[in-house]
Amino acid sequence: MDVLSDVMAVVRTGQPRSARHQWRSPWAQRFDPVPGSIGFQVILQGPCRLTREGAAPVDLAAGDIVLRPRGRGHTLASGPGEDSTTASVCGAYQLDAGHALALLDDLPELIHLPGHLDRQPQLRATAELLATELDRPRPGTAAIVPALLDILLLHMLRTWLDQQSAGGVANGWAAALRDPPIAGALRAMHRDLARSWTVAALAAEAGLSRTEFARRFALLLGRPPLAYLTWWRMTTAGRLLLQSDAPLRVIAAEVGYRSEFAFASAFKRHFGIAPGAHRRGGNPVARSGSDR
Repeated sequence: MDVLSDVMAVVRTGQPRSARHQWRSPWAQRFDPVPGSIGFQVILQGPCRLTREGAAPVDLAAGDIVLRPRGRGHTLASGPGEDSTTASVCGAYQLDAGHALALLDDLPELIHLPGHLDRQPQLRATAELLATELDRPRPGTAAIVPALLDILLLHMLRTWLDQQSAGGVANGWAAALRDPPIAGALRAMHRDLARSWTVAALAAEAGLSRTEFARRFALLLGRPPLAYLTWWRMTTAGRLLLQSDAPLRVIAAEVGYRSEFAFASAFKRHFGIAPGAHRRGGNPVARSGSDR
């Protein structure tokens, strides 16, 4: 089980959006906030400068990628005295606000991936394919663009995680996914969500003592193992409620609850809304703490 892919498949919602822009100096373009989204800019040609409230400007060049995990607004503009053409691809991925918080907690407000893309050939190739489809739409483009956007997002997050791992970060997703015992327990949890997991069983998957596993898991991911398990079960259940017409008892069994009543009670404790209301169009926001 690929934990990163699994998490992103659940927290993303709706269709991603993208557009290609081109400007001739002098120019400035404001990109408004898109609450509840991850936004990005891929600089295809020419230099520019990104400015945002309360932070120093960021100079960008062809090949640079900027990821805005919290969807806040920013401005791109030509630099002082520049006389050039700049082109970029921008886009946004809408997130389920009730489920994305644990992932976004680890991401900074702005991620700048410099344009040394010869080190990241897959990222470069995906960005170029996306730009080509947006420039010259053909039959199939409507299906190809969302697929490329999904691939691009995963490559951007993978690149950032690799950078964090190389920098020796002490906790968070990057540290957890590169820690073999904890990563093994996460894969087991995501692979078999319906299993009646205990801390002892997860510790066995990790090859650690119960005490050491619980300590290490909480240190890296900021919550105890069973609190994480509850969050992921409820996150998965929320997606299933919206994307299928399966009865509550079937969804309950799929996410590890033996009865529809126990599942409905846990869901309401966690989100403050009943599963049926969520299915009819509610917008749950996860409460803090463990609900197991």
